[in-house]
Order: sequence, then C-alpha cells, then structure tokens
Amino acid sequence: MATASVSRIESIGDGRFPEGVYRNPGLGKIYQLGVEFDHALITNSGALTAVSGAKTGRCPNDKRVVDQPSVHQDVWWGSVNIPFSEESFEKARKLAIEFLDEAPNLYVIDGFAGWDLAHRIKVRIICSRPYHALFMHNMLIRPTAAELQSFGTPDYIIYNAGQRRAEKSIPGVTSETSVSINFESGEMVILGTEYAGEMKKGVFTIMNYLMPKKGVLSMHCSANEGAENDVTLFFGLSGTGKTTLSADPLRRLIGDDEHVWTENGIFNIEGGCYAKCINLSAEKEPEIFNAIRFGAILENTVVNEFTHEPDFDDDSITQNTRCSYPIENIVNAKIPCVGGHPKNIILLTCDAFGVLPPVSKLTPEQAMYHFISGYTAKVAGTEVGVVEPEATFSACYGAAFLVWHPIKYAEMLAELMRKHSANAWLINTGWSGGSYHGGNRIKLKFTRAIIDAIHRGTLIESKWETEPYFGLTIPKSCINVPSEILNPENTWADNGEFKKTASTLASKFHKNFEKFADHASPEIKAAGPRNPG
Repeated sequence: MATASVSRIESIGDGRFPEGVYRNPGLGKIYQLGVEFDHALITNSGALTAVSGAKTGRCPNDKRVVDQPSVHQDVWWGSVNIPFSEESFEKARKLAIEFLDEAPNLYVIDGFAGWDLAHRIKVRIICSRPYHALFMHNMLIRPTAAELQSFGTPDYIIYNAGQRRAEKSIPGVTSETSVSINFESGEMVILGTEYAGEMKKGVFTIMNYLMPKKGVLSMHCSANEGAENDVTLFFGLSGTGKTTLSADPLRRLIGDDEHVWTENGIFNIEGGCYAKCINLSAEKEPEIFNAIRFGAILENTVVNEFTHEPDFDDDSITQNTRCSYPIENIVNAKIPCVGGHPKNIILLTCDAFGVLPPVSKLTPEQAMYHFISGYTAKVAGTEVGVVEPEATFSACYGAAFLVWHPIKYAEMLAELMRKHSANAWLINTGWSGGSYHGGNRIKLKFTRAIIDAIHRGTLIESKWETEPYFGLTIPKSCINVPSEILNPENTWADNGEFKKTASTLASKFHKNFEKFADHASPEIKAAGPRNPG
C-alpha cells in the first residue's frame, strides 16, 4: 500500500500496485469490473459493451505534439501536428494525474506495439475505465506471463483521463478536449474524450515517428497472405473497403490497420482489430461477425437491455459503431502477425465522381503520387451538409497519424517497392456509369474478382491501354468482370458530361498536390492526372 505522501501514479512508476490498482487483470475480472463500475452489458455472444460518451470519434483538431529541439526538425508541423509547449504539456499531465489519483479504481495495461522483436516497443496504459483497459488489452500485443514479469520500464506511457475535461486556460488548448504527445519523455495525455480510438491511434502516431527514424516504414494499411506466402497490402480511407477486402477466407489475415515494412518483410503493430459494426451481418462479413465473442468489446453499439442482443443497424448513438477484439478471434489470422515482402500494393478509393477505372496498374511514380494524395470521396449522407460528391485527400491514406512529412513515407514506400519488385494497383470501389447521382456502385463481387485476378497473376498478363485523363494503365479484360466497365468512359451515357467530370476531379488532384510539390521530384509531379482541355 502506498504511503500517504506517495500518489498511486508514483507508486505504479516505482513498480508497486496499491489497493484499487488492477495491473493486467484477467478478462473475467475486467468483465466483472465493467458491469459493476462501467454500466457494461454482456451480450449473447459473450462480448462486453461500452459507451464512449459525448465523443464517438477521434478529435484530430485537439491533438498536439510537444515541440522540442530533439524532435523539431523531424516533425511535419501544421494542421496535423500542432506544436505544444513543454510547459503546457506538463499542465495537461498534472490535470490527468490528479484525476487518475482520485479515481475509485485504476487499470494498468502493459503490452507491446509491433510483432517484430527488433522493432517492438513497450507501452503502458493507465486509465480509469474497465472499457479502456479491455480495449487496449485487445489492441496491444499481449505479453506472456514471463514477459510481464520482466516488463520493466515502459518506453511510452498513456495517461487516459478522458473523463476529466481539459482547461482552455492552458496555452495551446482550444477546447475541453486535449490529446498531447511528448516524444522526448515518452508520454501521451488524454483529457476530455473517452473515445477509445484515441489510445490506439496515439500508439500508431508514436510508431509513425519511431519507425522511419530507424529506417523502416510504418503504414496505415491492412495486410493478408496467400497460400504461397504472397503478401498484399491494402491502403484506403474509411469506406473504401480496406477491412472488408483484406478479410478474405482464402487468405491469412496479418492485420487490419497498422503495419511496418522492414528489411525482413512486414509486421503488424497491433494485437487486435478495430472493426466498424454499422450494418454488420453474418452474411456480409462473417469473419468479423464471428469474432465478436468473449474478450471483444462493442463500442457505442445499441444493445437490447432485456435480451442483450446487439442491433448493428441502429445508428442512434453514432454511425461510427465499433468492435475491438483480439486478432486470434479471426479464424484465419496468422500468428505471429508477420509476413514476407509484399508482392502487391493495393490503393483503394471510393470515387463517387465515377470517373476512375475499377482497376489500374501504377508505375512507381504514380504509386507515390496517389499514395501522397490519398484520395477518396464523400457522398450525400456521410456528413451533414454533403449534397454533392466531395473529394477528400488524406496524405499516405492516414494524414492524421503522420509525424514526418508525407514525402518521407512515400519515398520509403517507392524504394521498397522497387527493391522487392512489388506491383502497385489503384482500385476504385466507388461508382461507374455516372456519379453517385446517376451511376451505380461497382459491385463487390467485381472488386473481389479483380483482386483474385491480381493474386492469381492473371490480371498482369492482360492487354492494357492508357486512359487520357489520369494517365492510368487499365486492362482490356479481367476474368469474371464485364469488360465494358473496365474503361469508365465507356459506361457513361453522356460522354461530354464524363469529360467534364473527369477534368473537375483531375483539377482537384492538382490543387491538393500543390502543398507537396516543393518536396516532390519532377517524375512524381508528372505522374498525376493529365487534365486535358
């Protein structure tokens, strides 16, 4: 038991765990504490439930990075990495520690980020909600009993005091939410948001800083592996099909979201998956549906309080309903979560303008251009006020989590692709035959057939042509895909309208790329859309 003059947080730092502090509790104990203290329910399938409160998604505008001489030259400062002073960080840290010291119970989760022993880091989570403890128990790699015994001092500590509001009197804090990272001290502080994804993406941001510093590439992508140990990476923003397409019953899942490419191949950063649950069904996504069992936690999913049956179609809390589960809950997961050098790199986009081809093969320069661009499109209904297709660009398909300049990640990707002869593909899972107003969503079975053809090696043997608007090389045929949809210009009834729409989207690409042009080579800049008059 800690003395009166020593706080519980200080005791944890000294390797002691006083009364009311639960270090790496078993799943049964977390369930008990969740039901008793966190208003949790146990669903019919054995998952635990939780509600994240007012914040049901990340708060990127409230993220701050401590600006210090040791990191200043490495960081891509701006709207993604907003500088925070050491003094402000210490004030936020003090608020968090004071709150955690007074919490009825504390939960300490120790785990690893990274399946490759040469590159993994030790992470400690200190939080006041059982829900957060179970979430990070799933998302970090779970140590063995022997590894816990010798865990020692963590490389990074996350203080999650999300139930305590931030204070705008602290310089640099602009709302009641504050998420700040101090790379030098190895700490992260969360105030004013109970959304669990902040912890997950905080660890990813840390890895996005550390890994390129070590000369290896961190990536926001899913990965799977075929019967011949051929690895495919899937990059894509929300709604493009990254999780769905990587969960292939014929291939082993390495991971669904975060990976690193090293001199030896790839490894998953995480020990679990964090899947969207809205409209989830056993028929559409059986692998994910069946993973929601004991040990999983449903976040912001409506559950019948009498039957304890989840209603995956109910979005009354949020559209962003989620489930966290250990990767072992996926039947065909590959454990340990490592693989060889990728053979195929797939960049996914959901083009609501309906002008990008269903599939195109990219040169290394085009791959860098589209990787840096990170394009997809929002459609009506995804956000309030969106009534027309709206182009969205997120550098490296994960700008919110980058630390270095996007060009650094893109150059590393291109170098690795060349070195290991990886093929790059751009796949549109969006619209064809018109924009989302008048066209049709490309059928999932066609997208799966394209990816199957890539994996079999038959697509690369097709005859090819180059379309004039984006300079993309597209196949003339693909098994189990109607040939007429492979060239999007052929699917529009009004050719003039197609050309106008293609030119509009090409202009948006050019406009977005202006902020990267000073760091890009002439070859990369030339790999963008041609935007013909």
